[in-house]
Amino acid sequence: MKSKKHMLLFVLAISIAAIGRANPLEDGKSIFSMRCAACHSVNKALTGPALAGIEEKRSLDWIFQFIRSSQTLVKGGDKEAIEIFEQFNKIPMPDHPDLTDDDIKNILAYIKSETKTEEASVAPFPKPGKRPSGARPLSADNYGFFAAYFFSVAALIMVLLFAVRIKSYETQKEDKELSAS
Repeated sequence: MKSKKHMLLFVLAISIAAIGRANPLEDGKSIFSMRCAACHSVNKALTGPALAGIEEKRSLDWIFQFIRSSQTLVKGGDKEAIEIFEQFNKIPMPDHPDLTDDDIKNILAYIKSETKTEEASVAPFPKPGKRPSGARPLSADNYGFFAAYFFSVAALIMVLLFAVRIKSYETQKEDKELSAS
């Protein structure tokens, strides 16, 4: 009996722990939305730089320090921090000393999940203004195609009108025969 209670408590504890553990991407998205999205986008620069690929550009330790206090790095003479500060009109990034390492890792995981790759950003069709190979614009030397197209459409319309006319003639003929009888 005791072993069943212990087993039940064990399963209950594991279930509660699993439920309590949140999804890192969801946590990262939530923190990013509340704290970062006003000045940053993942794939384009706003008030602050675009954050796509930040982990490849900077070390994790540097990112932690910059997020917690960018001005400490700027005042300390960090070249990368100064360059970013200068590039974005000397607008200081707000300090976030309360973010834990896990919070920042969750934000970075979210950024990585939202980063557009080159393949994803390529349109499945040619850009406007670029002609596909083999395409020819309307000109005097290819007017024959358009003339043939126009005449074939006109012929189709005439055939359809003729068919409607015949059907209408047959209907009138039937009506006269019915009224005569």
